[in-house]
Amino acid sequence: MTKARISALAATAALSGLLVGCAADGQAPNALAAGSPTASVETAAVAAPATVDNFMLADTEYMGHELYRTDAKVIVLISHANGCPIVRNLTPALKALKAKYESQGVQFLMVNSAIQDSMEAIAKEKADYGIDIPILKDANQLVGEQLGVTRTAEFFVVDPKTWKITYRGPLDDRLDYGTQKAVAEHTWAADAIEATLAGRQAMAASKMSPGCLVDFPNRKVAKISYSKQVAPILEAKCAACHTEGGIGPFAMSSYEMVKGFSPMIREVLRTDRMPPWNVDPHVSKFADDKSLTPDEIKTVVHWIEQGAPRDGTTDPMAVAAKKRVVQEWPLGKPDLILALPTYKIPAAGVVDYQRPIVVNPLTEGKWVKASTYVVNQRQAVHHFLSGYLKDIPADGKGNESRWGASMGGYAVGAESTLWPKNVGTYLPPGGAIGFQAHYTPFGKDVTDASKIGLYFYKDNEKPDLVMRNSVIVDNTIVIPAGEARHKETAYLNVPKDMLLYSAFPHAHYRGYASDFWVQYPDGTKKLLLAMPRYDFNWQREYTFAEPLKIPAGSKLIAHYWYDNSKQNPANPDASKTIVWGDQSWEEMFYTAIRYRWTEETSTKLTDNDRLMDETRLLGMFDEDLDGKIQKAEFKGDLGDKLSPYFAMMDQNKSGAIENAELMGALKVMGGRRRDQAQQAPAAPTPAAPAAKAGGR
Repeated sequence: MTKARISALAATAALSGLLVGCAADGQAPNALAAGSPTASVETAAVAAPATVDNFMLADTEYMGHELYRTDAKVIVLISHANGCPIVRNLTPALKALKAKYESQGVQFLMVNSAIQDSMEAIAKEKADYGIDIPILKDANQLVGEQLGVTRTAEFFVVDPKTWKITYRGPLDDRLDYGTQKAVAEHTWAADAIEATLAGRQAMAASKMSPGCLVDFPNRKVAKISYSKQVAPILEAKCAACHTEGGIGPFAMSSYEMVKGFSPMIREVLRTDRMPPWNVDPHVSKFADDKSLTPDEIKTVVHWIEQGAPRDGTTDPMAVAAKKRVVQEWPLGKPDLILALPTYKIPAAGVVDYQRPIVVNPLTEGKWVKASTYVVNQRQAVHHFLSGYLKDIPADGKGNESRWGASMGGYAVGAESTLWPKNVGTYLPPGGAIGFQAHYTPFGKDVTDASKIGLYFYKDNEKPDLVMRNSVIVDNTIVIPAGEARHKETAYLNVPKDMLLYSAFPHAHYRGYASDFWVQYPDGTKKLLLAMPRYDFNWQREYTFAEPLKIPAGSKLIAHYWYDNSKQNPANPDASKTIVWGDQSWEEMFYTAIRYRWTEETSTKLTDNDRLMDETRLLGMFDEDLDGKIQKAEFKGDLGDKLSPYFAMMDQNKSGAIENAELMGALKVMGGRRRDQAQQAPAAPTPAAPAAKAGGR
């Protein structure tokens, strides 16, 4: 016997042992016959549905994938789990399948529903085996359950025109329990892709994949109680918004209302649109987490899938609804209420940013610990920002370039801004509060009459620590027409030790995803916040459960991905290249942060903000994060203006521009460009970027 033959037999025997291990359910191996592809079939343990419902899952890069948001002609979903020899063995064939059909409009996605696999472990497996297909983590197992997944390496071929599953089964007949062919005789998945692309009926397959069994402990869950299990979850996590007078589109005021909206509730939970808490739960812990726990999500969804039955003689939601009160000031009555000047918003057209002022009535300084906006016209108000003005402007306009301390802000979906205990922002007496107001017409003439409420520390409670505010911003962004996942990067250098409290990502209609990292002085990086799917309609500040220590010499890095394609339902025009702009149909890159310098107290202020702000322009251009600007990194309108002066700015002739050279050149060129470098453009955040502690 030849060495090659011995090696082949050994490989087959080894694979056979692994495959037998995968067949742990006690079912006998059942190889497909060599004849018709429908002959000698093995019935799947769980039937697949006729169609697949929409879902949103994040992949190992924390990029969100919503099934129905696609222009694919065919979608292929493949069940995955770490450690499965069948999945690993299929990797070369799967790459070949993708290489053949991706250019024909076929989208491939792997779905990992294995409860034992973490996102980090899946990412390592993906890298180790060179898998070039996104692997989505189905942490709640709702997608795998709905598809009827039983084993790994199950292929689901989906027609996006109808969302029908045209094929479910193995890739081919090359692998089976105890056997491994050199070449497949039947290529069922490829045949199904061909048929679906051509609009023909694919073969009716019920052959089970030879992959490893996947455990779904809640697949056959006991009957769920509306009154004891579901109603308490909805009351605790949903009813505050979904109540009469709340911001939710309907009130959860009775079983009948919940039952009537139950299909929609299931959909928004599966697509992760509700509750409006868009950061990934696997990255960092946050204070005041608004999300539902995995168990809560599964309980509500499974109850709906059981038919949303009612039990008990009383309706807990109806009883609770009678006691709910929508409070104008959820933090209690403010110490100071300021009415913004009323503004008439037209039914249509474009409204430029308004910059009204309100005279500060205080005769003595106060330390602010919280603020809340009461927005009069929610449909029309995109955002409010505010900042202290030492002097009342003669022109009556509170331009943000003149602002001192921030008094907080409002954006769509945002709530109150709270300062941590013993941390505050000083509001001096006199002067005025300037506002930046962004109004968006919505088809009806209205007059906005919003208010801001400020909450102060008592005179004997002066805080020892000072809250600071800045922003990682990039007003040089250029988003090509039609591009679905355009990435932009920006950062700030941290000059002194910092405690980071929160981050507030902001983009416009084309914003798709965002994340936030720290790069430590030794070069290591840590992901602080991941937002797989950015939602323009729900913007909020994410406060870390514990402030994060950021040492001097670190970089705070933000990435944004933009969807300027036709698949973005909010995209006003996919044919246009998009740059920075104030209006919502333009775009922004803007992550606001709140922090304090560890060496700073309310009686010992520092100039560290200026030191950090002077690195902002460098962080806009420096895409490779090496601390220097190459000429090729100049981009956008500002880059076009600076590029001709590259050689002049490169004083040490190193072939790259360092920050000291950049600042020096801007000083020579004049104040206007220096302002662009050191001041962040305005956008909706709970704390304005130009804000300085102590009203300086």
